[in-house]
Amino acid sequence: MDHLIPHYPSIRTSTAFARMGHVRSDKGWVSKQRQSPRAVFMVFVDSEPVLSHGSSAAGDATSRVAIEWFQADELEALGLESHEAFFLGNDTDDRPRFAFSLYGWFVNKSELRRSAFENRANLRSLAIDGEMSPEDLSTIGQAKALVHWNETHQCCGKCGAKTKPRDGGWRRQCWSCQQNYFPRSDPAVIMLVTDGSRFILGKEERFQNRFMSIIAGFVEPGESIENAVRRETMEETGIEVGNVQYVASQPWPFPHNIMIGCRGEALTTEFQLHDSELMEARWVDREEAKLMLADKHPEEIRVPPPISIAHMLISQFVDGLL
Repeated sequence: MDHLIPHYPSIRTSTAFARMGHVRSDKGWVSKQRQSPRAVFMVFVDSEPVLSHGSSAAGDATSRVAIEWFQADELEALGLESHEAFFLGNDTDDRPRFAFSLYGWFVNKSELRRSAFENRANLRSLAIDGEMSPEDLSTIGQAKALVHWNETHQCCGKCGAKTKPRDGGWRRQCWSCQQNYFPRSDPAVIMLVTDGSRFILGKEERFQNRFMSIIAGFVEPGESIENAVRRETMEETGIEVGNVQYVASQPWPFPHNIMIGCRGEALTTEFQLHDSELMEARWVDREEAKLMLADKHPEEIRVPPPISIAHMLISQFVDGLL
């Protein structure tokens, strides 16, 4: 890049945990962490985290909800065994942290479990509502991606046999052919495409009301990030893009993406929309974008919330940094 673009602190990209990748392959070490009296466990039920009310563990008094951390004996009383939990890492106090993934039908078989795990919420809603600290949101994002990967990789893609978790859940191994599998993040590009004084906003069919966002799409096999930006912009808007610059990235655990934020320079300005992509697209200047960020746009157009990299890219454009 020709110049450095300042990083906006609203985009949190990691937890405060040490993931302990250098020792989590040691089965005995992981088992010792599970059995530690200091170990704590979070629980997902049908991919929704169990929550508590009040400030988070990070001490953020503005947070109205936080992760509910359970002790091993509390979970054992509910019929859960700690060896089934996935290892997240050790926090700054060297306390081992784990995550359970449960299905609703199992929870509903017990009144005690149903009562203990009833306070849950969708992660996307938590991120948008802004009632949870960035630290807890980041922790949930890491945990959700890990448990989802384990849930969806129960069988070997090579021979079809069952796989078993290894390395605290960070690897799965086929019991038959010994093939190893590791968690993956699917790369997706999200780009602010600009002609210098304006940028493109688009509305997908799934977007509610007057919500709009910048262009995004998945990187295809054998494709560079730059060409993914150009291809997705052309497919969705008909706009040709020349120079592409990387800006920043953000984990996006819905369910396991990494959003690669870019700036693209438009070479054309006439839209050619395809029915299967966008319902609407428009060029937006800085003053109009400023109104959208403040929820004061005369057409009531809304843009992504501060938790998202899309909001950061739009904000940087408004501030003259992109």
